[in-house]
Amino acid sequence: MSEKSYSYEQAGVSIAAGNALVKAIAPLAKATARPGADAELGGFGGFFDLKAAGYTDPLLVAANDGVGTKVKLAIDHDRHDRIGIDLVAMCVNDLIVQGAEPLFFLDYFATGKLDSGVAERVVAGIADGCRISGCALIGGETAEMPGMYAAGDYDLAGFCVGAVERGQQLTGDRVAAGDVLLGLASSGVHSNGYSLVRRLAADKGWKLDRPALFDADRLLIDHLIEPTRIYVKSLLPVIRSGRIHALAHITGGGLLENVPRVLPKGLHARIDADAWEQPRLMAFLQAQGNIEPGEMARTFNCGIGMVLAVAADDVASVQADLVAAGETVHVIGAIEPGERGCTVQGSAEAWSARAAWEAVHLA
Repeated sequence: MSEKSYSYEQAGVSIAAGNALVKAIAPLAKATARPGADAELGGFGGFFDLKAAGYTDPLLVAANDGVGTKVKLAIDHDRHDRIGIDLVAMCVNDLIVQGAEPLFFLDYFATGKLDSGVAERVVAGIADGCRISGCALIGGETAEMPGMYAAGDYDLAGFCVGAVERGQQLTGDRVAAGDVLLGLASSGVHSNGYSLVRRLAADKGWKLDRPALFDADRLLIDHLIEPTRIYVKSLLPVIRSGRIHALAHITGGGLLENVPRVLPKGLHARIDADAWEQPRLMAFLQAQGNIEPGEMARTFNCGIGMVLAVAADDVASVQADLVAAGETVHVIGAIEPGERGCTVQGSAEAWSARAAWEAVHLA
């Protein structure tokens, strides 16, 4: 009796499905082509021509990230189409805070058993994010790993490279006492804090497929799955004009922990929480979880996705340019001498009606 013949497909991995996916997503990648990259897929690596992109003496800046447990919401509620935008956003927003233009992006999609339809929807979202941010999707990896993931589950990781001309990078060394802090509105929870969001949903029995309590016109799941806002194209011209001293992307750690990352020693950021209206989604989350003010400030963006430090004389022009580019801009605070850190404060009366923040200090 001859021994049983084994195949990779019998072990749970379909090479044919992987090849079919590459063929299906090739047009999506091609649509993200930009000067310096033709975004062809299929080779062992992707090329990028910095000279063709217009750079003379560039510094390269790299960032990588994932989407976290927001992916689980996308999986559980069949919202695969825009989760890829989050993946791109988390990387390119980290590049723009260094003053770098995102140039190219690569993705990693891992799953137990490849569902080409789901994977193609996810990669379509990644391609959308690349178009929004102006970078090329030049490659990626699809990993089918039986036994590593539950049925239907997948995870995402992204890697992005950008460039900035030498001497134009933002490192925070230009920040000075008296600089004004501007806040750009977020589009929702973005991609941080979802382990807490999902815990609240389970414990409180939220019906995510029904209208939100705070918005009868929209399902709660659609509020929660709203993609992270990409700030690249609105910020890049203002950065290149030299009017921005520093940028902070408000991700995990919130305002309290991200703003100090771009401050030199001896400077402190003071933020007035009454300077912008607390989004209804954020107020809902805090009320549902009875979340302490300090915990809100360290877990969620609280309506501000990006913070800019600019000279007082440039506030009006920077604000005007960003509004014209489609951003909602708030003057939220200032830089003052002191121990490096961030204080968020608001009047008890104002916040009791919105989200009840107290003064919170991070040394």
